[in-house]
Amino acid sequence: MSSRLIGVGVGPGDPELVTVKGVNALRAADVVVVPVMAGPDGRDGGERGRAEATVLHYVGAGKIVRVVFALNERTDRARRESAWDAAGARVAGLLREHSAVAFATIGDPNVYSTFTYLAQTVGALVPGTVVETVPGITAMQDLAARSGAVLTEGTEPLTLVPVTAGAAVLKEALHGPGTVVAYKFGRQAAEVAEALRDSGRLDDAVWGSALGLPEESVRLAGELDGAPLPYLSTLIAPARREGGRGGKL
Repeated sequence: MSSRLIGVGVGPGDPELVTVKGVNALRAADVVVVPVMAGPDGRDGGERGRAEATVLHYVGAGKIVRVVFALNERTDRARRESAWDAAGARVAGLLREHSAVAFATIGDPNVYSTFTYLAQTVGALVPGTVVETVPGITAMQDLAARSGAVLTEGTEPLTLVPVTAGAAVLKEALHGPGTVVAYKFGRQAAEVAEALRDSGRLDDAVWGSALGLPEESVRLAGELDGAPLPYLSTLIAPARREGGRGGKL
């Protein structure tokens, strides 16, 4: 019988935002894999990630398997690929021993998630593995709820941009229609603030980091002073809305 690899979205950090289906999947799995950053030597750096901290609210530590991923490697492709191969081999080994392995990922497993690459790697190593996903609350949904920003109305489009792709991609999106959401913009906060000002969308924009955690920060984008922010910061620049209620229906 084929083993199952289940990517479970555990939300942005607030353990109350894990869905009932997500909790059930974590508890039903034989083991729960959580990604951890590599230290300078390429081994487990010891830091507890957001996904692991969330999972620990629902399953015991003895069920959790920490697997090193190259989460912070962006320049050395060979080192990154080697780390991915090692992580895939580790999870493949677990699938050969267990019928159900869950992989906990922050946010949603189908939105800029480590799980995507893991599933591709494991599928090649363990043919016949059944891959499933359980959706999770995304950072943009959580920030919208905490800030009161409305993501979309009527016929408005929604554009999601990872600023790791470069500030130019964000600038282009901000000059287009609809709401723009930027992920992973913390290290380029100065460029993001400039892009918001240039597009005339600074006043209505909001940003947040560490959502649902004790160090949470949710503020107006106009307060950005160019200083670097946490890497996983999220920005919402709402669409320009005129015409009153239902103006874009």
